[in-house]
Amino acid sequence: MRRKLAAGNWKMNGTATSLTELETLKSLLPSNAPDVVICPPAPLLYRATQAAKDTGIQIGAQDCHMQESGAFTGDISAPMIADTGATYVIVGHSERRDAHEERDRDVRKKAKTAWAAGLTAIICIGETLEDHEANNTLDIIAGQLAGSLPSAVTATNTVIAYEPIWAIGTGKVPTLEQIVEVHDFIRERLTTRYGAEIADMIPLLYGGSVKPNNAATIFKAENVDGALVGGASLKATDFAPIITALSES
Repeated sequence: MRRKLAAGNWKMNGTATSLTELETLKSLLPSNAPDVVICPPAPLLYRATQAAKDTGIQIGAQDCHMQESGAFTGDISAPMIADTGATYVIVGHSERRDAHEERDRDVRKKAKTAWAAGLTAIICIGETLEDHEANNTLDIIAGQLAGSLPSAVTATNTVIAYEPIWAIGTGKVPTLEQIVEVHDFIRERLTTRYGAEIADMIPLLYGGSVKPNNAATIFKAENVDGALVGGASLKATDFAPIITALSES
């Protein structure tokens, strides 16, 4: 069975006082909870790992540099992230691809660096509204998979998150049929490239305005193994129902 995963991306939100949400979240988790990861801003990583001890919640970073060290003012390296006790890192999020002009090859390098530090990479892919309306979604996804994923992908070191850019933070959500189409396509591409034994075990997450009121519907899709959640992960009372819906799927 593929593992189920609920990942929360806090983005540039939260201070030390926000970490009390982790203890609250622990108290709200179902007994059969899937894997849960919270990705707070980098300054909170160490304190988050300490706050998450004995909760069953894992901590991840929102990005890492493609180099292990060097003259890169303001950046954070994968070894630094691992040193905090975090175990995951998001790479290739659409906000990084857009605002920081990250390319597929940059994402691929970051994933490799993350693996070398012992981190699991959550590799993000997704199309713009323009691509979506032009019916180019599958072509874009195919290109991003080919360019962003290294050759040494395994079910242990990699999670893939499909986030249609036009749905992130907009309240717009693709139909279940559209989500199913893309996730099935991703699984097929992974199978072609890595073989069924590996591809069948890689978790595929959906991201893009996932809320407590739509999570159960989204998780009906066979190849949706969890969610990468933005705003709804900031409060435990919002995130917990999504996690519960995943555990029941």
